[in-house]
Amino acid sequence: MPKIEIPAWTEGSGGANALFGEGNGPYAEVSVGDVAGLDQFGVRLERLPPGSRSSYRHWHETEDEFVFVLSGEVMLVEDTETLLRAGEAAGWRAGAPVAHCLENRSAEDATILVVGTRARSGAVHYLDHDLVLHHDETGRRFVRPDGSPVEPKD
Repeated sequence: MPKIEIPAWTEGSGGANALFGEGNGPYAEVSVGDVAGLDQFGVRLERLPPGSRSSYRHWHETEDEFVFVLSGEVMLVEDTETLLRAGEAAGWRAGAPVAHCLENRSAEDATILVVGTRARSGAVHYLDHDLVLHHDETGRRFVRPDGSPVEPKD
């Protein structure tokens, strides 16, 4: 396999979300695994400016997830909080109900390597928002944990 040319970062605003309400703050990312043509697992670089977070706290039923801090520092938010600095990592097995996200509470950007399974179908639980995202070949849909439909907030 030849050297992979890393494409330009994609910037995101992380603004308010119709289902979740508050936003995650600005971020930048690049899907390195897509460039390499990987289809068994995803590999992404993510840059979080101060005050941003990686996602809403969540856990995956069918996908492993791993993060490695390349530069800066982030707070790993689970039921407790753990500071992760450059060179430190965390990971979650598929099906382990440990909701997590990363928050940049520092004054500098943080860059994280994110690796995860690319399951064709599965569910992602967002405990703080009482939501479950189901994804499969038919698409993506949010429901409540009891399976009832979700209406976007106005």
